[in-house]
Amino acid sequence: MKYDSNGALLTTELQEVPLLNRGKVRDVYDLGDTLLFVATDRISAFDFVMPNGIPQKGKVLTQISLFWFELMDWMKNHLYSSNFADFPEVLQKYRKDLEGRSMIVKKAEPLPVECIVRGYIIGSGWKDYLRTGKICGIKLRENYRQAEKLDEPIFTPSTKAEQGLHDENISFEKTIDIIGREKAETIKELSLKIYTTAADYAREKGIILADTKFEFGEHGNELILIDEVLTPDSSRFWPAEKYEIGCSPPSLDKQFVRDYLESCGWDKTDPAPVLPKDIVDKTTQKYMEAYNALTGRII
Repeated sequence: MKYDSNGALLTTELQEVPLLNRGKVRDVYDLGDTLLFVATDRISAFDFVMPNGIPQKGKVLTQISLFWFELMDWMKNHLYSSNFADFPEVLQKYRKDLEGRSMIVKKAEPLPVECIVRGYIIGSGWKDYLRTGKICGIKLRENYRQAEKLDEPIFTPSTKAEQGLHDENISFEKTIDIIGREKAETIKELSLKIYTTAADYAREKGIILADTKFEFGEHGNELILIDEVLTPDSSRFWPAEKYEIGCSPPSLDKQFVRDYLESCGWDKTDPAPVLPKDIVDKTTQKYMEAYNALTGRII
């Protein structure tokens, strides 16, 4: 296992099982009929993985995903087990490194589309709206202000790029071309339903869910929710008490890291800069705050 000087887990090294993929955040191992997902503490921004990580981040991503899976049990997902006692015997010696940040999941064939749902006008959507009056080709009414709630959530899919490449926003018609009309309409309907359910729940807990992204896969003949769900990595969370229209509200997600990187003079080319300790510490705090507010639990 490789940890950085702040105690963030950067990479796993499980010699007993084959490594299938090392993504921006997750290390995925092949267990035969199932997969082992390990959420490290790596953090990515602007399609680059930072040299150092965010301590405890992987546990937050895993635990908050498990929370949403349980809350929305009507939506089938890829979870097989997160109970470490169910893990193969060869992995039991890695309990200290893996417990709380890993899960055994079903093998699914990922759809080549990311399902983005926007409930508020912010970020790249705000820039797009100012330039075109649209978000990802969807025409909106006039006179929206920055960070304002949309009249209704919108589905703005994108392609899923390989590491180092940029995701590309696509139209719903292009989504149909890629995966077929029936699947496209199904994932749109499910994405909007999941977002609305989560946003209503989060609002009761004092959190605004501005936008998020989902991934779906096929397991046998079933369409299931895969990867992480409604985490501070895949979503934009705002404390409701600090929300204000007309500006970019403070966030409880990795937007804090993006904001730092925008301000530090980095030209968004390799190599990515090392994050200062105060940025690392504040990011850990924000992730923990989001988890605690939404779940009522402490890691």
